[in-house]
Amino acid sequence: MSTNTLDMASAYASCRRINARYGKTFFLATTLLRADQRPAVHALYAFARWADEIVDAAGVDNRADELDHLERLLDSDIESRQPSSPVLLALADTMRRYDIDRSLFTDFLASMRMDLDVTEYADLDALGVYMHGSAEVIGLQMLPVLGTVVPREEAAPYAARLGVAFQLTNFLRDVGEDLDRGRVYLPQDVLGAHGVDRDLLQWVRCRRRANERVQRALDDLVAHSYAIYQSAEPGIGMLSPASRPCMQTAYTLYRDILGLVGCEVLWRRVAVPNSRRLAVAVPGAGRALLARAMVR
Repeated sequence: MSTNTLDMASAYASCRRINARYGKTFFLATTLLRADQRPAVHALYAFARWADEIVDAAGVDNRADELDHLERLLDSDIESRQPSSPVLLALADTMRRYDIDRSLFTDFLASMRMDLDVTEYADLDALGVYMHGSAEVIGLQMLPVLGTVVPREEAAPYAARLGVAFQLTNFLRDVGEDLDRGRVYLPQDVLGAHGVDRDLLQWVRCRRRANERVQRALDDLVAHSYAIYQSAEPGIGMLSPASRPCMQTAYTLYRDILGLVGCEVLWRRVAVPNSRRLAVAVPGAGRALLARAMVR
């Protein structure tokens, strides 16, 4: 095996470790993919995580410069194929292998830059501008890796919508943590319709006490998120059969998080119980093995 092959294998292994450490629900779902698909998914996740960590770094004044530097490194790896880091080496290889559009990463980093200055969103339309780069493009990056049984452009809107559903779920689960970073992703018009503002959210977080107005606002956004999941679900059937168990598992487990969303998300992180994860993942593994056997 050549040194270059060894370096590439090591790079993908680094990405896998990042996904396993930080994206536990998503990582569980990726185990249902074919072995040849998983490294690309890990590379996409690791790059997104890297950018997230730059944005969320506390007390760092040059975060915009760091994001600019990250983008320059990515372009350098794409053009020269010279490794600047394991994550970017694996990502550049994934982009070439699956012909993933470079503009998707431009849009992603544009939304990451928004996080440096924008601390709240007036309504769902304003939030949608942010989520195009932070969520929709993630689904579109994944689509070539997952494969489709229809033309890719037909499946693309559903992949983008599923990315939005996942991110809305994260926003609802992480309200408290985001508040500590000075951000409120929940749309201001929805909060305001129930008499909720940043101060009330902070009050609930500090006192760890439920509040009816906050709960009603969360309920509205949970219902909206369920509707996004429902509209995205037909896209799972457009994926290649070997990829469907993975995405169905991710779909089910992320959607399950919505059922746990209440005022307590402001002071603790809710999670789907391990028993439920296994109950969803084990049948998914069976479907994945069957799908692989059918294409041999």
